[in-house]
Amino acid sequence: MREMYPEIEPHETGLLDVGDGQQIYYEVSGNPDGKPAVYLHGGPGGASSAGQRRVFDPARYRIVLFDQRGCGRSLPHASAPEADLSTNTTWHLVADIEALRSHLGVDAWLVCGGSWGSALGLAYAQKHPDRVTELVLRGIFTLRRSELDWFYEGGAANVYPDLWEGYVAPVPEDQRGRLVEAYSRLLNDPDPAVHVPAATAWARWESSTITLLPDEDLIGHFTEDAFAVAFARIENHYFMNDGWFTDGQLIADAARLKDIPGVIIQGRYDMCTPARTAWDLHRAWPEADLQIIPTAGHAFTEPGILDAIVVATDRFAR
Repeated sequence: MREMYPEIEPHETGLLDVGDGQQIYYEVSGNPDGKPAVYLHGGPGGASSAGQRRVFDPARYRIVLFDQRGCGRSLPHASAPEADLSTNTTWHLVADIEALRSHLGVDAWLVCGGSWGSALGLAYAQKHPDRVTELVLRGIFTLRRSELDWFYEGGAANVYPDLWEGYVAPVPEDQRGRLVEAYSRLLNDPDPAVHVPAATAWARWESSTITLLPDEDLIGHFTEDAFAVAFARIENHYFMNDGWFTDGQLIADAARLKDIPGVIIQGRYDMCTPARTAWDLHRAWPEADLQIIPTAGHAFTEPGILDAIVVATDRFAR
């Protein structure tokens, strides 16, 4: 078993103006002269965390984390009543990664990400393959219609019927045929008495199912009001727009990655992003090393998942 690296603090932090009235929070830790690596958090609408630094050897990596538009410590925050998500799209985020790379004077870097971070990592690497030295991706998610239907429209209810009742509870019964659309109306209602309970139900469903065993601390974090509202609004916004991809685009374009060394890490019992997507990606990108972890669910912190990420980043540090 490979342990995470010890806790470290960033030696540089800032807010980078990326246009459209948006400022993204970023931080740099580890060795200032080390191999550059950027970690892409999940959601969309999650945030960076101190633990994400710890999958990289701080003696060998220059470690970059950032919060994507509208979430974490980036400004403005999507929980605000006046939040405008019109300039928060996959391709805006891809451009933000490039802006951050240029700002930090990085020529090319290792890209690591999980869940939505895997989709964003694939989109970035397919658009800018010359800027990516390696890819380490976990819990593969590509926003195909089949993936969204599985987790947000009823497929996963077959595994979690008890938790599913809480997810659908805010939605009027006559609107439950298209839940993502129904949630869009609830989450964009200006009344906090409407959008806060809806966001909490959305965030509780996701945080209750991404670990193999329940993690009450994780659920508590996800269901804090400001986090839940930003998280649910941004996720739902992306899902309403299919991530600004054609269906299956990230897998169809995986041949663009053939010259990029990669590791795909997938929990066998991932109920949020089932292993089918990781398998399909590997079939389209056979040069990557696929590792299916036999006793893990979806989350970054799942036993076996974390170990595999650290082993991969250690390998690429050399």
